[in-house]
Amino acid sequence: MSSKQMSSDLPADLIEVGRVVSAYGVRGWVKVQPYSADAEALLTINNWWLRAPVPPNKAGDLATAPAQLFTVTKSRPHSATVVAQFQGFDDRDFAEKLKAHTVWVSRSEFPSVEEDEHYWVDLIGCLLYGDHNGQSVLVGQVANVFDNGAHAVLEVHTGLLNDQAQFISHLDAKQRPVVELVPFVDAYIDTVDSQAKTILSSWPVFDN
Repeated sequence: MSSKQMSSDLPADLIEVGRVVSAYGVRGWVKVQPYSADAEALLTINNWWLRAPVPPNKAGDLATAPAQLFTVTKSRPHSATVVAQFQGFDDRDFAEKLKAHTVWVSRSEFPSVEEDEHYWVDLIGCLLYGDHNGQSVLVGQVANVFDNGAHAVLEVHTGLLNDQAQFISHLDAKQRPVVELVPFVDAYIDTVDSQAKTILSSWPVFDN
């Protein structure tokens, strides 16, 4: 097995992009389930940081496992997953030990995209503004992005900004964030500024 760098060397911009679901074949390959349409990063980046699953502590909080660097020598799409082989791995037993590890990569290594394309991970955390009687007003903050089979959908937690420009979610009677689902399509989305973390849209906003 190849040597691995430990978490003291890990990049500050790691993004969790998938999870090892099983070994693949008999030559040490692993099968990874990507979390979103950003799977392209798994196929183009050779440095993967893996973290072992860690059970919650007594307080119910999830601990963070140390990250280890693995060098990908081969990878390819496999149905809805990605299969890959690491440097120094040529045995299924080694690959089996990586089951349930989460996969992280450096955001700085993501391949560039066209001007009108966006990685889902860059949309998360953006403030979405919609249209209210011709005025741009805050709808909420993007908490997640998923694919409904036809297009991407923004899961937006509705809310407002406080005096310190911090986002505060609206909560329902059970203290859960109030969610609005916004199709990520040209008909609604006007401008995405991933640097400023804002999305301008024509999504209709109605009076409460």
